[in-house]
Amino acid sequence: MNRNFWLNDRISDFQFSLPHSLEQNQAMSFTLPRIAKVRQNQPRPSVKDIAGTVRRLIHESRISQRVPSGGRIAVGVGSRGIHCIQVVARATVDALKELGYKPFIKAAMGSHGGATEAGQLELLSAYGITPEKMGVEVRASMETLEVGTSHIGLPIYFDKEAHEADGIVCLNRIKPHTDFRADFESGILKMMVIGFGKQRGAEQIHKLGLRGMKEVLPSVGSFLLQNTKFALGLAILENVDDYPAEIVALEPEEVLEIEPKLLNKVRELMGRLPFDQIDVLVVGEIGKNYSGAGMDPNVIGRLMVETQPDFERPLVTRLVILDVSDESHGNVVGVGFADLATHRIVEKMDPVPFRINVITSCFLERARMPITLPTDQEVLEVSVQTSWRLTPDQVRMVIIPNSLELNTIYVSEAMRADVEAGPYLSLESGFEPIPIDSEGFLNQEKMFPESVRGRRCAVFAGHQS
Repeated sequence: MNRNFWLNDRISDFQFSLPHSLEQNQAMSFTLPRIAKVRQNQPRPSVKDIAGTVRRLIHESRISQRVPSGGRIAVGVGSRGIHCIQVVARATVDALKELGYKPFIKAAMGSHGGATEAGQLELLSAYGITPEKMGVEVRASMETLEVGTSHIGLPIYFDKEAHEADGIVCLNRIKPHTDFRADFESGILKMMVIGFGKQRGAEQIHKLGLRGMKEVLPSVGSFLLQNTKFALGLAILENVDDYPAEIVALEPEEVLEIEPKLLNKVRELMGRLPFDQIDVLVVGEIGKNYSGAGMDPNVIGRLMVETQPDFERPLVTRLVILDVSDESHGNVVGVGFADLATHRIVEKMDPVPFRINVITSCFLERARMPITLPTDQEVLEVSVQTSWRLTPDQVRMVIIPNSLELNTIYVSEAMRADVEAGPYLSLESGFEPIPIDSEGFLNQEKMFPESVRGRRCAVFAGHQS
């Protein structure tokens, strides 16, 4: 089916919104709350020399006891938007070369990138992981081997090229998962099981839903640590700026014991929204570069997993999304978190990677389409109108660029007391009208110039001049 025809067909389906959109209500006066800029000033521990730290950790590790001199080492890199991944990957490659090894980069991202070699290479390239910048081959073959059977009788799959190498090094951040709570969430173990499992391995874990993630994943991970050439893990712990607060080397025998402790440490470091209740939460962009779920449930308070309750905080009445990041390449996973969205979310959707990602995850609730409207202004107006508040000035509104970058946020006047009571919060401006242009779109670049979107547009503007 022609993709443009498919999208046009879907857009016509979703444009029911309100009867005749807002055209019947032109006589009504819509007012949006005024907003002010707020800064979150949480402690920010950070690694001063990322490349130097990575090289030191590898040189001080026991990798030489596991991989023979001159051996080929597969360096696993995933699809998450890790801020420093290009620096970490290049430093890893350089350190392994210094030790006499022959490293190559291997895509370890399960079914992402449309579950194709080209798609996964494209994702890595977007993060600066290319042969030219890494100085080694970058591979993304989807071929796997069946290396064992899990305790519940399902096959265990593992990347063929990595399995045939003389050693495996995993580069990944430790982070609370978007789908569940357990001792092992996003980290080294998950990369071994799902990342290197490619699409077939990911399906075996996800097909049992939460049981697969909580029970089968650790069991399969333990098996793979003992039955593959896993030689070292570099765990990245990020601060609220998404910058490394700490990098920890994990030897094979240390992963099962130390990774849960690192996960607990990260829970204290990560950025969150410091409010218990929000009437309208506006998210500028969703995207795979911000969270595997498009938006991080730990931030927005909505888990949206079948049979499971949402988180206790923040409690959000209306959740709005305005756009999807370019880095997501049309994968709008997470759109189902929202109550309202713009038409351009659907216009940018590439149904193939979106469908593959959602079906592989087995969490279908997050793929449901919200009500969509043509412009940001219409979406914001309807969110305020349906926020269960009598007047706009009573609406507790929060605007964020995405669920990852939370140092700068905007809040409405009804949130002033919350900001003044917050230990790490400070008002950076007075309360002013929401900056919406003449065509009805929010000026996200002006509001969040330091965000991924702001930097992306600045680069584009520079190329145009």
